Amino acid sequence: MDLGVLTAILDGNGVPLPDTLDYLSGQGIRWVELGTGNYPGNGHCPVDELLKSKTALSDWEDEFKRRKMRISGLSCHGNPIHPNKDFAAANLDVQRKTIQLAEKIGVKTVVLFSGCPGGSKNDTTPNWVTCPWPPDYLDILEYQWNDVAIPFWTKEAKFARDHGVKLAFEAHPGFIVYNPETLLKLRKACGNTVGANFDPSHFFWQGIDPLAAVRALKGAIHYCHAKDTRVDPLNTAVNGTLDTKSYGKELERSWVFRACGYGHDERWWCDFVSTLKMCGFDGVLSIEHEDSMMSAKEGLEKAINFLNRVIIREKAAKATWF
Repeated sequence: MDLGVLTAILDGNGVPLPDTLDYLSGQGIRWVELGTGNYPGNGHCPVDELLKSKTALSDWEDEFKRRKMRISGLSCHGNPIHPNKDFAAANLDVQRKTIQLAEKIGVKTVVLFSGCPGGSKNDTTPNWVTCPWPPDYLDILEYQWNDVAIPFWTKEAKFARDHGVKLAFEAHPGFIVYNPETLLKLRKACGNTVGANFDPSHFFWQGIDPLAAVRALKGAIHYCHAKDTRVDPLNTAVNGTLDTKSYGKELERSWVFRACGYGHDERWWCDFVSTLKMCGFDGVLSIEHEDSMMSAKEGLEKAINFLNRVIIREKAAKATWF
């Protein structure tokens, strides 16, 4: 298991790519994941320019080669099945260009969201269903899956497959793929090009045990984000875990994203790494920093130091088995 970083947090704070790579290299990081547009920024990976200009692409790739760093994945999280056709088309354009760039530079995995359609062909905003009653909601799900999502992603999975790229869907509330069951449903319909970007942070607050989820997704995990969540027992006892308050209201929310180690301890993360390996994933743990109580560099450095200890400890434990 290797350690990497999704650079979006630094990109979003205006840190240029060369400075980002120098900083991460100084922290011992050799793998990076880059945003290419849609919800993440693309300041570190200007897809249009890199696809159009061989010189720009060569100069860009040299930034990584000089530092002996590699790209673990490209991320274009968006909603290409949004009921607003212009928004969806723009997201799909970024997605397809990301896949084309991944093929060109030898990156095998593109990380993305499943998206969410409207509740009918007449809607203008997404409609995420969370319960089966009244029966209108089952009609919505029927439409979203059979009329929109499955036809769309079957076509896009073929596009990715034709370019030698796997699609790693990040299960996320608000989209049709939000847990292992919905991920496997999409994979069954669209083929094995579709798999998971396993991010435990989105499972914790839904009441899903990520260790059990890894087992359920055995063989279907293409990629992995390292991000933690702390569920507040007092606020959750009153309001449950569905929470629409601002992420900045940490004291009032039922849960908040935390840097790795600030939601769950080292033992849990050791178990997580071990379970991933037992279930066939031994790739890069890509740190995604969204802890609202820490600056970008503070959160990244704490997560890097913490996960390095976890990886060393897990390797040491494995060595004692023989």
